[in-house]
Amino acid sequence: MQFTLENDRSVYLVRACESGKVKVNEQEFSHSLILTPERIIPDWPPAVVADLSAAHLEDVLALDPEIILIGTGERLVFPDQKLLARVMQRGVGIECMDTRAACRTYNILVHEGRRVAAALLV
Repeated sequence: MQFTLENDRSVYLVRACESGKVKVNEQEFSHSLILTPERIIPDWPPAVVADLSAAHLEDVLALDPEIILIGTGERLVFPDQKLLARVMQRGVGIECMDTRAACRTYNILVHEGRRVAAALLV
C-alpha cells in the first residue's frame, strides 16, 4: 500500500507498507526500526510485541519525542501496560496500532510538525 507521493527528502516519510516490509523515502526495511522525521534507527531488536522491553522503549525515548507510535505488526497487539505506563509517566504520549496504521499516523503527525517517533515492528 502506497502512502504518499511527496518527494521531500529532507524528512523521513513512509512511502509504502506491506506485510514484512516498510519503505521509508527510497529505502526498504524488512526488520523492526525506529523512525523520526530526522532519523532512522534500523534493526531495532524487538521482532514481536512480546519481545518489547523497557530498554527498547528507552531507545525511543532517547529521541525526545512528544508522542511515540508503536506499530505492532499486521495486527494490533497491546504491549504490557507497565511498559506503556513508564512512557506516560515521562510525559510522552504513546499509541499502539497495527504497523500500517502507525505508518499512516506517523506521516500525518510529521506533516503537522509534531515531534513523533514511530517504533515499527515489521
